[in-house]
Amino acid sequence: MGFWICHLPYFLHLTDKKLSVQFYFWQSAEVEETLKRIQSHKGVVGVIVVNSEGIPIKSTLDNPTTIQYTGLISGLTDKARSVVRDLDPTNDLTFLRVRSKKHEIMIAPDKEYMLIVVQNTSE
Repeated sequence: MGFWICHLPYFLHLTDKKLSVQFYFWQSAEVEETLKRIQSHKGVVGVIVVNSEGIPIKSTLDNPTTIQYTGLISGLTDKARSVVRDLDPTNDLTFLRVRSKKHEIMIAPDKEYMLIVVQNTSE
């Protein structure tokens, strides 16, 4: 049993028996450039990259907002993936878009990472 101390873009995993420090560095210029390009689009509020364990490893939002979006979106994505697979076991979820009056949330789940983009709804 352990707990996580999250401070983007790295975190500490503390357990009763040992302390393991896991650093997540996204130093790739290509990744950074892609995230900047997405963030620069008109209306984009924030971009979050989540690892396969549901830990946000990169975000342009503040920590509380990042944690809230990550937790809720991860659950929604898991449910949507389950629905897709229940309808066709050979299929998988590749993209999910949720639109509300204020925001549009675009989710691109993959095996190792999930990209979440939040943008203002254009009127």
